[in-house]
Amino acid sequence: MNRRIARLMPARKRGPIAVLGVVVAASLAVAGYAGTSASAAPAAPARASQPPEADGLGQLSGLLPRNHLTEESALQVDLSTETVRLPLYPGTAYAGTPRAEKVWYLLLDASDAGLAHDLGVNFAPKLANIAISDPAAVQTVTLDSPTPTQNRFGPANVNFAGAPDFSPTRIATPGPNGFPLAKFAPGSVAGPGYSPFIKIAGSNVVYNAPIVAVGDGPFDVTHHTNTEDRVLGIHLAPASPQGQFLESWADMLLVKGFDAGQPILYLSTDAGQPLTAVLERSTYVPALNNAAFNGGDDFLGSSRERLFGFINGQTGVNNPQAQGFVHLIKDGFAAEDASAGNTAMINALRFGGDFLQVFGDFPTLTDPRHADAYSPLWDAQLGLWTPKAVSEGLNKRQIDENQVFNLADQRPDLLTGVDPATGQPAPYGADGVNINCAVIGYTAQAPTANLAPPAPNSQFPPR
Repeated sequence: MNRRIARLMPARKRGPIAVLGVVVAASLAVAGYAGTSASAAPAAPARASQPPEADGLGQLSGLLPRNHLTEESALQVDLSTETVRLPLYPGTAYAGTPRAEKVWYLLLDASDAGLAHDLGVNFAPKLANIAISDPAAVQTVTLDSPTPTQNRFGPANVNFAGAPDFSPTRIATPGPNGFPLAKFAPGSVAGPGYSPFIKIAGSNVVYNAPIVAVGDGPFDVTHHTNTEDRVLGIHLAPASPQGQFLESWADMLLVKGFDAGQPILYLSTDAGQPLTAVLERSTYVPALNNAAFNGGDDFLGSSRERLFGFINGQTGVNNPQAQGFVHLIKDGFAAEDASAGNTAMINALRFGGDFLQVFGDFPTLTDPRHADAYSPLWDAQLGLWTPKAVSEGLNKRQIDENQVFNLADQRPDLLTGVDPATGQPAPYGADGVNINCAVIGYTAQAPTANLAPPAPNSQFPPR
């Protein structure tokens, strides 16, 4: 890891979210909030206010049917290798210097419905708000204007102002209980001027276009010195023959989660905090930390949608109730490099070793307001199971937004928020953690509606 990046990383200098992993350790141990496996927690009858047993993870092997994709431009989703194959586009980045650097980017979301449909990416209208009070959250780029001889048919090169630095070594050293981590550092960090959210000079449409590799190859997809940490393979197409277009692509490691009671797939590429970037295997982009706005969701001017994580859910490789931070570190090979050859890690994630976080609005929801409220910029609301919930085995896997809200509203004796500065229980809500995660599809049934109505006054606008 280079010295400049090393200076950025000490937890005591990164604010309350960065120290979350340090302070939660002591407070969870003292207060008895440690995560448990199924065998460690005594069985208890389910209470009437508890959700039903969690559903499974859907299809686990083979190619995902194309009618299960929200990201229609995806070339394939291979569930046996836990990857999504996405078109890879060329660009250059200047990073404030005259010398251009070759870069390769993905295209995942757009704030305009027509352009999103045309490009086969997710429609995310909230992205139009992302630069409110935070202009650095959107990078203005330019397009080359090639002659017909230079480009008979294909994408124009995009000129980025900045790019990520992929050279640092990702560090995720488990602590005594897995999470909090004993030591951490992101494997890629935004350079000057970089944001994955771009608008082309002359247009107001915002696109989610993260850079995932630099250079002309060979690409390091094992230790990721010139690729993002979720890149498991890259193919650069040769020159296209007459009348054809041969596509370049990247195989990206997927993430599993839930929405409206259904198992979903998504891709995490960027985060606004160092610790979040480490856990998500994504690029640390400081400019995203202030994107509009913490706690915003469906309020005026927000570019974010809510995501629900759990600090101390159950753990265990074969435990259908496992979920959360401790589970990811203990059971998801989070300390290791992601590579196609690391089959133990891939299989652990295939069978549920991920965070298994719960998403808010999703493109397939029946109500258009909820479908169109999707955003790839997620505002994390982290839950802390109480000692009572842990000891009675009620810290079960959650799979639906409304059920999580109802627990937080009606059962604070079981689920609370967490204070990032102390690790102690706090009112439930936004924690200052934001992540760029584009949804890819679903592995069982399409999420269409929440499993439960919301508790009165627990959400806005009324659901």
